[in-house]
Amino acid sequence: MKRSQVAIAKFTKDYNCAQSVLFSFCDYLNCDKDVALKISCGFGAGMGRKEEVCGAVTGGIMVIGLRYGRGEKGDGSFTEETYKKTREFMDKFKEKHGTFICRKLLGGCELTTPEGQAEFKEKDLYNKVCKQCVSDAVDILEKVI
Repeated sequence: MKRSQVAIAKFTKDYNCAQSVLFSFCDYLNCDKDVALKISCGFGAGMGRKEEVCGAVTGGIMVIGLRYGRGEKGDGSFTEETYKKTREFMDKFKEKHGTFICRKLLGGCELTTPEGQAEFKEKDLYNKVCKQCVSDAVDILEKVI
């Protein structure tokens, strides 16, 4: 199964966008799946439904960090490589979607209110926007990393 299909399968099981993207790379990163799901949980819907940076993008940045990031034994070159890959990933996502800001991707729908959540469902933004963002984030990541 393609990595993007793994992410969409997780997303359709009520995991958020960030969780789904990070989860789809756990095998590649040799990362514990349960830990990955817990770490990324608060990043969904633009960070706790605050609609800031899209959760699919923040999940992707976590993948980049786990792959290239500076740990206890690394030096500053690890940070520089991580930042470079992060910018490349975010730029390619923005190229494809016009933005990486969740509220803009969702057309201003306010996810922290019951009315906004109803609008999200009425407009089927889950299927029309979010699924594509998850899939695209994974596809872009595969090229960046």
